[in-house]
Amino acid sequence: MQIYNTLGRQLVPFVPKDEGVVTMYVCGATVQARPHLGHGRFAVVFDVVRRYLTWLGYEVAFVRNVTDVEDRIIDAANSRGITPEQVVEESYRDFDKAYRLLRVEDATVEPWATEHIDDMIDLIGTLIGKDHAYVADGDVYFSVRSFQEYGKLSRHDPDDLRAGSRVEPGENKRDPLDFALWKAAKPGEPSWESPWGPGRPGWHIECSAMARRYLGDDFDIHAGGHDLIFPHHENEIAQSEAAFGTVFARYWMHNGLMNLGGEKMSKSTGIVVDLVEVLESSEPSAVRLLYLRTHYRKPLEFTQEALDDAEASLQRLWGFRRRVDGPVEAPPDAEVMGRFQSTMDDDFDVAGALGVLFDVVRDGNRRLDDGEDAAPLIAAYDEIVGVLGLDERAAGVADIVDEIAALAERVGAEPDIDSLLERRDAARAAGEFDVADAVRDDLAALGIVVEDTADGARWHRG
Repeated sequence: MQIYNTLGRQLVPFVPKDEGVVTMYVCGATVQARPHLGHGRFAVVFDVVRRYLTWLGYEVAFVRNVTDVEDRIIDAANSRGITPEQVVEESYRDFDKAYRLLRVEDATVEPWATEHIDDMIDLIGTLIGKDHAYVADGDVYFSVRSFQEYGKLSRHDPDDLRAGSRVEPGENKRDPLDFALWKAAKPGEPSWESPWGPGRPGWHIECSAMARRYLGDDFDIHAGGHDLIFPHHENEIAQSEAAFGTVFARYWMHNGLMNLGGEKMSKSTGIVVDLVEVLESSEPSAVRLLYLRTHYRKPLEFTQEALDDAEASLQRLWGFRRRVDGPVEAPPDAEVMGRFQSTMDDDFDVAGALGVLFDVVRDGNRRLDDGEDAAPLIAAYDEIVGVLGLDERAAGVADIVDEIAALAERVGAEPDIDSLLERRDAARAAGEFDVADAVRDDLAALGIVVEDTADGARWHRG
């Protein structure tokens, strides 16, 4: 199995640190606003990486953080005249809904930055003690020149960076390249007590501390969008490796960005397509397929025509599977599965894997038309769409999650809850436990406790 490692810019054999286990950290959302299509792409790309590694037999520890304290959140709150906590709550709810509609599996752990301030303070203290950081009037800065390998991920030369850098008014850096680990408290901003006075963490230290907390000093895969290579991931490497003297992450994976009209999609430029709106007006699985049709490292241009074509392709997939009811009693076609694994082992070439899947549909339809045995191909289809998260059952989960989200506006509507529980019972009887679990978990998030009894499911408010 080969992975393209951004650190080194080449395909390399993938060998996990510990046999049978893969440890993986994905930079998650900064919950400052509603998600756009680019956020959906990173979530789906690394969801498939995680699913495939699990399918291969690895135990995958998958950590995806939530950045809930950061300059952009504070700026968004100030511009709207609300609190940072309100911005975070609204934005996280939209991200969570989008992940569920896209059928992104829950992380093994989803740490929030504000829940790990002590971990960040400890890490900053270690850096100060090793002369890699210094205190300046309540702020703490990382000394970039103290880390000799700075720039090894992004291939930026510190001398070139310094030529275009300057110390902004109000900053107390010794060097323009130095970056903030801790920011002294300002009026109206969230803050915590620290040995250097009240303040809040810088963005980069958050991920270093949370990754170490759950995966240790040396883990397998660190992943995120291409725009995070510099400065975020470069700074993570510097502060983590300076603190502990070990390799921070062995493999660095970065997905290409979403474009609209040839321009990068980002909140900073205002070039965005609202992800939730697209998912509510389209088949969510078609959006997922759209992401997967282009290799994860390449940029992806969004057009309505591309989304319409993805939906038509999805219907071809589902139309084939509808021709045979229920599971089939046959092992998956070995030649097909060999081709699938070969493409996925080549740096997660999902586009190639989709080519294998559509070959299965073509050959399977022909066999069904001719009255031949198509069971091995159907079994292979089921395996592949399960890894890619494209099986039709996901649409039923999305519909139910949508209904539960609507309940948040009117939690007292008892008939709606009862109707959902009836569908949950039917899903359990059919063995569709992911549907049943989605109903139970999302109702629990609304304060509604579901209890299974001999007479069926009952609910009450917790």
